[in-house]
Amino acid sequence: MATDCEAWLNANPLDADDLSDSFLSGEEENGIITKNIKNEINGNWISAPNSIHEARLKAKAKRRLRKTSSRDSGRGDSFSENGDPSRGTNGTAPPTSPKSKLLDRKSRAGKGRGLPKKGGAGGKGVWGPPGEVYDLEEVDVKDPNYDEAQENCVYETVVPPLEEGAFEKTLTPIVQEYFEHGDTNEVAELLGELNLGSMSSGVPMLAVSLALEAKASHRELTSRLLTDLCGRVLSRSDVESSFDKLLRELPDLVLDTPGAPQLVGQFIARAVKDQILSKSYLDGYKGRVDCVHARAALDRAAVLLKMGLGGLRIDNLWGTGGGQRPVTQLVREMTLLLKEYLLSGDNKEAERCLRELEVPHFHHEFVYEAMVMVLESKGEKTFKMVLQLLKFLWVSSIITVDQMRRGYERVYMDIAEINIDVPRAYFILEQFVDKSFSLFNEKGGQIVGSKQHLPSPAAVCF
Repeated sequence: MATDCEAWLNANPLDADDLSDSFLSGEEENGIITKNIKNEINGNWISAPNSIHEARLKAKAKRRLRKTSSRDSGRGDSFSENGDPSRGTNGTAPPTSPKSKLLDRKSRAGKGRGLPKKGGAGGKGVWGPPGEVYDLEEVDVKDPNYDEAQENCVYETVVPPLEEGAFEKTLTPIVQEYFEHGDTNEVAELLGELNLGSMSSGVPMLAVSLALEAKASHRELTSRLLTDLCGRVLSRSDVESSFDKLLRELPDLVLDTPGAPQLVGQFIARAVKDQILSKSYLDGYKGRVDCVHARAALDRAAVLLKMGLGGLRIDNLWGTGGGQRPVTQLVREMTLLLKEYLLSGDNKEAERCLRELEVPHFHHEFVYEAMVMVLESKGEKTFKMVLQLLKFLWVSSIITVDQMRRGYERVYMDIAEINIDVPRAYFILEQFVDKSFSLFNEKGGQIVGSKQHLPSPAAVCF
């Protein structure tokens, strides 16, 4: 290496002025620079003074090229072999992206009106411009994942079969909700969504079992449900097998519902009348039944069917729900209830009959009819029995305070018309009200808070 340095010094001798340690002036420094044959600028050796400006241009162009983003590299400045920026056809330089507009989403191609790319539909998470309709994607036969067998494949939703342990847990809420709204179509849709399979015969049995412990109106709804489901969700064979199971399990049902044999017999008669059970269903059990309860149910069904031939309407076997009955029918049934009570004197039977009417909002009519019956009666027997019945229903909370008050007020409002047929109506009514307040207040309750809340008969009349 020493020989190389010596050879370089021999080729480029230095003056004495160049070896001095004194500071140089500006002119002297420039002179030294011009004397140097080779100088280095940004790693480039320059052989002539005129090349310094070119080297600076090249270094500046390299720095600009490094700062240009990768996505704009194809549209930025390009350079020729000697480092000069290339020019367009008209002599102007191609447009470049300034540093301040690196994140600008507008087109930088120098064409167009500066509108957003792709019509504003090129952002992240955007599937296209508004209103664009995509055509069906054609299957690429050359795709390595292409399977010819999948072209005509049809996909369907598969519902797993309902397990036996979850059958009762799933269907019980559906039936109980049906007792509230009474819409058989909704139940059919819910059952259609379930894969019942071989357990479809358990639907009638579950519905009848729940109806045995419910009201008469719920039993009527159950009979309608079985009729509407037969042919849509259930078959006649499912209904027959379901009643066969009910007859076999009657000994267990009697423990919870003592009247289960009679009720099941009525369900069988109604099913035969609605043509979801064959008329020969009862004939198949003749002489083959050993269970006492099953025999009682079949006998009940046979009697009802014979009565149906004589003019009995089996389709109205369970009656009509309380809120669906005409007012005249409810008034007639309440009057018959009171007459039966005056003959038997059984408070509990009267309470049961009043509950079965299922019209708690109409109990004021019962109070009104009872008081009118007292006013039209002769003797004190009806007076005392009606008073005891109202007290019993008051203590057992069958008749509420509002219904009791409203019944008394209705009698006071109609006392003028009643007095035309019963001359002593004012006197009897005043005695009945006094006894009622003294008797009801013994239990700590009051009908209307105080007797002064009721108007006097004279005030109402005049």
